Amino acid sequence: MTGNALASSVEKTHFLQRPRALDSILYGGLAVGVLDGMAAVILTIYFGRSPKVMFQGIASGLIGRASLEGGWTTALLGASLHFLIAFIWAAIYYGVSLRLPALIRRAIVCGPIYGVVVYFAMQIIVLPLSAIRLSPFSFAANLQGMLRGIIVHIICVGLPIALLARRAAEKTER
Repeated sequence: MTGNALASSVEKTHFLQRPRALDSILYGGLAVGVLDGMAAVILTIYFGRSPKVMFQGIASGLIGRASLEGGWTTALLGASLHFLIAFIWAAIYYGVSLRLPALIRRAIVCGPIYGVVVYFAMQIIVLPLSAIRLSPFSFAANLQGMLRGIIVHIICVGLPIALLARRAAEKTER
């Protein structure tokens, strides 16, 4: 019984098509926006901080420290930017998967790797170029925080994007 289940899974993997862009990016971005956002809110509350201020912190990447004085308006801007970034990462995975179909066939392996890539890209490239102006590698000063961030990105970013891209590829063969 187990052998047949594995065989059909392998056969199904072999016949995956190119993922549908809209499904892959829309559902991947929404899932990441919600999952990563929830993880951020939970961790923020756990550490005794305000989710509103956390989302204002995201907005500060665009408008600088003034975001902390903007109330709920800048918190909403931060939440919107968070989802925009999630859609961008989903779109990047989709685009790369067109050139590297293994990202779709091996979603369980590639997704977590992508989550780690996203984490380090955000820390080394995106945040230093934003209005926040963090220096690259400043995240490494807090090893525990870095590991927490990597785990969140594996579970809430890379894996959902990869699995939903795979799902979009399975839909195209129906």
